[in-house]
Amino acid sequence: QVQLVESGGGLVQAGGSLRLSCAASGSIISINAMGWYRQAPGKQRELVAAITGGGSTNYGDSVKGRFTISRDNAKITVYLQMNSLKPEDTGVYYCNADLVVNYVGRVSSSWGQGTQVTVSS
Repeated sequence: QVQLVESGGGLVQAGGSLRLSCAASGSIISINAMGWYRQAPGKQRELVAAITGGGSTNYGDSVKGRFTISRDNAKITVYLQMNSLKPEDTGVYYCNADLVVNYVGRVSSSWGQGTQVTVSS
């Protein structure tokens, strides 16, 4: 089984920065893709940023130019550097990982438990 452990959430003032980390453990061969989603109260979960094992990235429109996703394939860890934070960035941030878990290429999709990010105005 794959486990995802998130860290780095917290309370920050508008304009500040936070860095989220998500480390995967278990029987993992390689990263297919890892990413971050967020859910604000009363809203649907939305994509924040994603990165493939090869390094291709994709960002939600509202965070482009402010957030940067990166990954360490050796540590099977994904990071989200969040700069110029706004109150509307507040929400629970969830890590998602699509990982290759055996040598015939089976992909397992997992979610972390979420970490709260609160941006005060």
